[in-house]
Amino acid sequence: MTNEEIFRHIDHTLLKAVSSWAEIEKTCAEAIRFKTASVCVPPSYARPIRNAYGDLNICTVIGFPLGYSVSAAKQKEAEAALADGAAELDMVINLGDVKNGAFTQVEEEISSLKKIAGKNILKVIVETCYLTQEEKIRLCKIVTNAGADYIKTSTGFGTAGAAIEDVLLFKEHIGPDVKIKAAGGVKTREDLEKFIDAGCDRIGTSSAIALLTGGGAAAY
Repeated sequence: MTNEEIFRHIDHTLLKAVSSWAEIEKTCAEAIRFKTASVCVPPSYARPIRNAYGDLNICTVIGFPLGYSVSAAKQKEAEAALADGAAELDMVINLGDVKNGAFTQVEEEISSLKKIAGKNILKVIVETCYLTQEEKIRLCKIVTNAGADYIKTSTGFGTAGAAIEDVLLFKEHIGPDVKIKAAGGVKTREDLEKFIDAGCDRIGTSSAIALLTGGGAAAY
């Protein structure tokens, strides 16, 4: 697999709480140079990036990283992000609802954000490190039924990141129109290739460029 092929699957990510505009500019310049699928950045940077970089594909996060903000807040956040120029939204589900068995609420929230996203891409972060096998399977069905475009393994801020076993499980249980994004725990070039080969259409990482151009080890 060539570097160019891998880069087409990368959401080049910078989501640290202390991310500066200088760091964001560097991330955007790298995304343009290496033709990554998107830059994945905090919502507050969507408009400045759109103003500075025009048609660069901007991904941002909703309800991130804990997911327990109320649905109305996530909806307003999604509306604002799209108005500011984001084209892809990575939302975190309410894991408390999952643990309470309130799966109807989880599906309704995802559906409401997909309605807001419209033709724009909605990725649903389920944070696999906190889920049982049964919950993962149930969420595959929910994400599919809600009409989301992707199911995403992790925020990268939980107790563990993506695992190949979860990607394979998702592949077995999601609908044909749902794609998979892995995030966190992708530490080598071999990992990048392995996750893509396993069925990931996207990988969220801050380190793909360093890994593929000899710059060092990964950090989400």
